[in-house]
Amino acid sequence: MNKLGMETRCIQAGYTPGNGEPRQIPIIQSTTFKYATSEEMGKLFDLEASGYFYSRLQNPTCDMVAAKIAALEGGSAAMLTGSGQAANFMTIFNIAGAGDHVVSSTAIYGGSFNLFNVTMRRMGIDFTFVDPDCTEEELRAAFKPNTKALFGETIANPALTVLDIEKFAKVAHEHGVPLIVDNTFATPVNCRPFEWGADIVTHSTTKYMDGHASAVGGVIVDSGKFDWTKYPDKFPGLCTPDDSYHGVTYTERFGIEGAFITKCTAQLMRDLGCIQSPQSAFILNLGLESLPFRMKQHCANAQIIAEYLQKHEKVAWVKYCGLKGDKYYDLAQKYMPGGSCGVISFGLKGGRKAAEVFMKHLKLGSIETHVADSRTCCLHPASATHRQMTDEQLDAAGVGADLIRLSCGLENANDLLADLEQAIDKT
Repeated sequence: MNKLGMETRCIQAGYTPGNGEPRQIPIIQSTTFKYATSEEMGKLFDLEASGYFYSRLQNPTCDMVAAKIAALEGGSAAMLTGSGQAANFMTIFNIAGAGDHVVSSTAIYGGSFNLFNVTMRRMGIDFTFVDPDCTEEELRAAFKPNTKALFGETIANPALTVLDIEKFAKVAHEHGVPLIVDNTFATPVNCRPFEWGADIVTHSTTKYMDGHASAVGGVIVDSGKFDWTKYPDKFPGLCTPDDSYHGVTYTERFGIEGAFITKCTAQLMRDLGCIQSPQSAFILNLGLESLPFRMKQHCANAQIIAEYLQKHEKVAWVKYCGLKGDKYYDLAQKYMPGGSCGVISFGLKGGRKAAEVFMKHLKLGSIETHVADSRTCCLHPASATHRQMTDEQLDAAGVGADLIRLSCGLENANDLLADLEQAIDKT
């Protein structure tokens, strides 16, 4: 399946109906599954047979959609979660616990930063944050003997920095840990981190993969290439017997291709239950079928609008890695030559006041906390998500008081330009 084109995989991967079976992925809306004998069900609980017994752990609809996303990323296995936040949490918690350490880029989604810096610290996991533009030497200096993973985002939200995946992968592997990359903004259509050395990929499927603001969700995809068995002392949860499953050793039973996702399902999804519903997975699959075509339009619209803003006399600055001269243009051309994403950050010369006036006069662009939707949406963080912070605190967080985040939808580009122009004229 991985040899087929992206468009074909988006349509065909994950589910092949048999004779007389539903052509569309079916919604298996059931919490439980019936078996003839306790012995048969017992084999499932012992991980000796494949199948389903309770949808808190696995559901056929969810597994079909996860298999499709694994094919899109070129991974060996995948698991859907209730949100992108849950995907990032479980990915790290699957290999790190109290007393362990993780290195992360500073340029990540604010919710992920809070998850790492506050909530997971309370669980005993330490984090060191590094500038994504750091040198290899600076990155190496962040590692400790108890470091278990390195984390970054392909395109950071909302900083729009581009991660040098090869550099991060090289240093991670020097220290015997996996590189985890959140690929939400780029999607596998525009970037496949596994091809550049990443080991695990996560997504908020709520964004471009769904594409229509219909269903919250996340996904974890394992490349199946990181050899956990080389570091048994570093990853005992994968390389030593699990007493909660009758002593199964995941790497022995499922190999390096299946150990990570199986453990994540059998332990974390079992205990935490942050599942994606079959209905949401069905909606996600509908979005996946059109993903390659939507991403082309998102990127085309963003390129046109970014170039327009760059030349506008009232615009102070524009961040978009598709613009020549942008700090991340060269990295974007390396990792995402076919396009990056539809999200732009910019500021008006009138600062915070101008941004507030601009937002009030938008007509097509709707004010939302959401991004990566078929409809254009816009946010002034200083007036919304970050309104409790002073201008000095906003600058320190890299989200200046003038910053406007624009997520370009699928509308006609000329209509979006006209809307932006009339709104900017009012400032």
